Amino acid sequence: MVMHEPAPPSGRWDTAALKAGASVSLVFAVPFSIAARWAADSRDDSGLAVWLSIGAVVGFVLGAGCAAWVQRLDLPYSHALAAAIGTYVAAQAVFIVIRLIRGADVNWFAAFFNLSVVVGAGVVGGALGQRLRSKGFRPTGPGGA
Repeated sequence: MVMHEPAPPSGRWDTAALKAGASVSLVFAVPFSIAARWAADSRDDSGLAVWLSIGAVVGFVLGAGCAAWVQRLDLPYSHALAAAIGTYVAAQAVFIVIRLIRGADVNWFAAFFNLSVVVGAGVVGGALGQRLRSKGFRPTGPGGA
């Protein structure tokens, strides 16, 4: 099997980096978010929900950092924020639609507050990804710079 190098990105966005960052966020952040919501709704002890929420934030930092690290356009913060915010908005939209279909209330304030936390996670991930690149750590494999 012959591996072909992907074409260098053109324009403002490296879609391969955005997909990589979103995939990492989906794998790490979204399950923690779902578990935190379950823990907050079904348990008297809110400590578990807090720890799971922190896990979700770490997942968004990892996804944003991945997007910032693998992008090839020297725009780490743009890619980090786009990956983190895009993943959060897509997942939150699905959660909101499910709540509306079930006839449950939607806490809009919480959704927008959590978005601000995700933006912070995107900035931290962007800084980490940029730091990796500036220290000479480059991703390897298809699409790696």
